[in-house]
Amino acid sequence: MEGQIHPKQLRLMILSDQVLFRTSLARLLACETGFNVIQECGSSDEALAYLKESPVDIALLDFIIGADRVEHLISSAHGDHYQGKFLIMAESSDVDMLTAVLGLGASGVFQKSEAPDRLVLAIRLVSAGAVWVDQNVIQLLAANRIDSSNQSANRKLGGRLGEQEAEVIRGVMQGLTTKTIGSNMGVSEGKVKNILQGLFARTGVRKRSQLVRLALEGSLGTDSAHGTRGRSANYQPII
Repeated sequence: MEGQIHPKQLRLMILSDQVLFRTSLARLLACETGFNVIQECGSSDEALAYLKESPVDIALLDFIIGADRVEHLISSAHGDHYQGKFLIMAESSDVDMLTAVLGLGASGVFQKSEAPDRLVLAIRLVSAGAVWVDQNVIQLLAANRIDSSNQSANRKLGGRLGEQEAEVIRGVMQGLTTKTIGSNMGVSEGKVKNILQGLFARTGVRKRSQLVRLALEGSLGTDSAHGTRGRSANYQPII
């Protein structure tokens, strides 16, 4: 049937008050196999109304509409039982604001300066349950959250993270495998897995992405001033 949507297609919504940007982005994504741009919105109110009535898998939000509007949209959509994901499109790295939207449940922050094929990859990974954050953003967030992380770690974990725990967290944030993290630390892969299991038990989470989210929110005692070994020059999706 003409116009029929394949059930495996990702249903995408784009929110931006810049007409040229959202129209160009919609045309770009529409050319990708498995993507269906079902709505373009020019305001957060329009987007919220659409999300309330129509199924959307991933909503791409242009951060230029304003942090307050982005935060309100995410919070309100979740309050209305929106089951999809949010991917933030940002031009700059405002640490506090980006931390806030990640804390509200956004599945990633994509830098507009990156190539279109990286956006396609980010969308596919986010749809699969990954958290996508630019490596530069991670470094800014980590550097900005040292003090608050130390205080939160005492409340959430019953004490500051040990050196090896912090090293494992940094590796996970960089998207490294347990084998690579172990190699960088000079310990076995099994040791890294044991540390991860201990962190899962102490924080009450069960996935790497959930552990990363706690770190990005400043809820773990990570310290970006140490352990830069193995860091990739390119950003990594955090899964």
